[in-house]
Amino acid sequence: MSHYLESSTAMPLGDVLEVMQKRIIDGRTTYFGVPTQKNPLDFWVYQEMLTARPPDVIIEIGNKYGGSALALAHLLDLIGKGRVIAIDIDHAHLRPAAKAHPRIQFIEGDACALAEEVKRQVPEGAEVLVIEDSSHTYRNTLDVLRAYSPLILPGGYFIVEDSICHHGLDVGPDPGPFEAAEDFVAEHPDFEIDRSKESFLITWNPKGFLRRK
Repeated sequence: MSHYLESSTAMPLGDVLEVMQKRIIDGRTTYFGVPTQKNPLDFWVYQEMLTARPPDVIIEIGNKYGGSALALAHLLDLIGKGRVIAIDIDHAHLRPAAKAHPRIQFIEGDACALAEEVKRQVPEGAEVLVIEDSSHTYRNTLDVLRAYSPLILPGGYFIVEDSICHHGLDVGPDPGPFEAAEDFVAEHPDFEIDRSKESFLITWNPKGFLRRK
């Protein structure tokens, strides 16, 4: 692999993103053996966020194989508190290791339709982190933001994933999460885009870390 590394130092950033994207989505990126379609640089930032502000509840919308839900649950194990509510329109692909973790509650269905049911499961005043990683369409992302943002306490975060669609990678819906995050913040002045969380420069969530003021 040394020759590959040497040649990649001169590779344009756009080409680097393409290589990373292929590695992330083709099943080679795993967590404890479970395929996990997540940029590991972003997940490191998540770890820092959870440690600095331990959540009572993480709501992850879009789970696929369950790898990222499992990783989040393991972080909560280390922190010693919290649980994951994992929502997806179809949980047919979940791996046993994810389904077996006691901190994860998997709920199948449309996240927007389930919003009121999920809110009833969150105690009043709970520290909540929401991670949106579902269809990535503009309308759905904006609807999820509107539905779940009331759960975020001042200083807390709502993470919109894959805003890299057409803002770094030529993939996904256009407009998509990037535009939905911008428009949501424009209509909700109690939220702001926190670009300090893009601290590794390479992120799949540009303008996707939304902080409640």
